[in-house]
Amino acid sequence: GVVEACLLHMLKRRAAGFLRTDKVAALFTKVGKTYAIAGDVCKKVQELQQQVEGRKNQPNGQEPLKRQGSTTSKTPVLTPQAIKHIWVRTALIEKVLDKIVQYIVDNCSKYYEKEALLADPVCGPILASLLVGPCALEYTKLKTADHYWTDPSADELVQRHRIHGVHGRQDSPSKRPALGIRKRHSSGSTSEERDRFAASAREYVESLHQNSRTHLLYGKNNVLVQPKDDLEAIPGYLSLHQSADNLTLKWTPNQLMNGTLGDSE
Repeated sequence: GVVEACLLHMLKRRAAGFLRTDKVAALFTKVGKTYAIAGDVCKKVQELQQQVEGRKNQPNGQEPLKRQGSTTSKTPVLTPQAIKHIWVRTALIEKVLDKIVQYIVDNCSKYYEKEALLADPVCGPILASLLVGPCALEYTKLKTADHYWTDPSADELVQRHRIHGVHGRQDSPSKRPALGIRKRHSSGSTSEERDRFAASAREYVESLHQNSRTHLLYGKNNVLVQPKDDLEAIPGYLSLHQSADNLTLKWTPNQLMNGTLGDSE
């Protein structure tokens, strides 16, 4: 949607088409007449649109028999949002959106007014450069709104595996094990085992503070917190995190961070 807004900024009427309501489609179609890469995107979009129309005409969403087992039958069903931005989306998935925008910038006088964003000698090339990164990605699987809860990140899985290996536990590493730091003081445990356990516990606590769901904005150690009036203040690690919806303030005692909880409650 943002890329479309940039493409439509002060677009010439002749380039947008006098009678066409979909100005982005008109722009891509006109560019495709002189730029082969944009022409290929136009063909792919037309095929997708035909498939969407074909699905709408089929009762109960069934595919025609002649298309069963063919490559077109494997095409994913497009959501209304995807259909709305089908031109930019297709160019992005085909990894050519940056090239098309760069071509438009290089030939901006044909399509845009002088005050347009893409006609600007600085902003136009910057937009094309910013699209190089997204066009380098493989869009093979879209994440759902709850993917953070159902699909742990690779870093978190590695962290869980390390803790699982240190403890020698037989339960599934997909579940976060309890720290159980007091057990390290039991008789029979060597100093080496205690050090390894302390290191794993510290890594585990640090993983709670820095993960893929939130951004760490600020962190400071030795921040004193007094749990109750009759207790001494406890030093700990204070951190401020930003997620998609809110800000979260976290504090963890230094003893827990260092794996030296001892006999304290």
